[in-house]
Amino acid sequence: MKLTTIVTACSFVVVTAFLAVSCVKEIGKEVALEQTDYSSKAFVQVYNGTLSSARNYIYVDGAPVNGASLAYAATFPATPALFAITSGYRAFLIRDTSSTILTQPAMSFAENFQATANYTIFMYDTLTSPKQKIVQNNIIIPTDTSARIRFANFIFSTTAVPNVDLFSVRRAANIFTNVPITDVTSYIPHPSSSKTVENDTLYVRETGTLVTLATLNGFAPVAKRSYTLVFRGRYQTTGTTGIARLLSSFSSN
Repeated sequence: MKLTTIVTACSFVVVTAFLAVSCVKEIGKEVALEQTDYSSKAFVQVYNGTLSSARNYIYVDGAPVNGASLAYAATFPATPALFAITSGYRAFLIRDTSSTILTQPAMSFAENFQATANYTIFMYDTLTSPKQKIVQNNIIIPTDTSARIRFANFIFSTTAVPNVDLFSVRRAANIFTNVPITDVTSYIPHPSSSKTVENDTLYVRETGTLVTLATLNGFAPVAKRSYTLVFRGRYQTTGTTGIARLLSSFSSN
C-alpha cells in the first residue's frame, strides 16, 4: 500500500473518531429547559424599610434568593420586577449574614402564597427589632394611559404620631387620607406623565392639616404601571440623613 493511501485512511479514522466523541452526551452539560409555565407560581418583591439595615439576604425554603445584599430603602428584585416562587406555604428567612457581631435578629415567617398572585413583603421598624408585613398586590393593567398608585405608611416612631394624608399638587387634592402607621392602601388610578404632561409633586401631611412631613418632587409615573409610595424613616428625624423621614416610590410591574 502506498504511503499516501495509508495517510488518507488514517486521517479518515481520526476524523470519524472526533465526530463520534462530539456526539456523546456529557452528563451535567445539558442546557436547562426554559421555564414557560408559571401557572403554579406566585410572584414576590421585598421592600426593605428597616432602619439602618444594610446586608439582608432572603431565603425561601432554605434556598438563597438574592445574590447581592438588600440595603435599606431598596427593593428586591430591582423594580419593576418580581421573583417567582412555587405557590402554597413557603418559609421565608431574612437575615444579615455579616461575619461581624450581629445586631439584627433574623426574621423567620411563613405564608400561604396563591398561584399567579402578586405580593410585596414590606420590611420595617429598626435594626434591633425588624418586622415584616405581607400584602397581596391587586395589579390591574389600565386600559387607558393612566398609572395606578397606592400609599404605604412605614414611618418609625417610639411615641404616638398623627395619621397622615397624601396630597397631589397635580390633582389639587388629598388622594389618600388618615393613613395610620403600617397601613397599605389599595391602588387608585393616577395620571401618568409624558413629555407634554407635567410631573407631580406629592406632600405627606399630618391628617387634616397643612403641616408637611415629607415631599416627593418630580413624581413621573409611567402609563399602565403600578406604584407604591412609601413614607419611611424616623418620624423625628428631618434633613438628608439615611434615616430621615422621606417619601419615595417603587413600581411592581
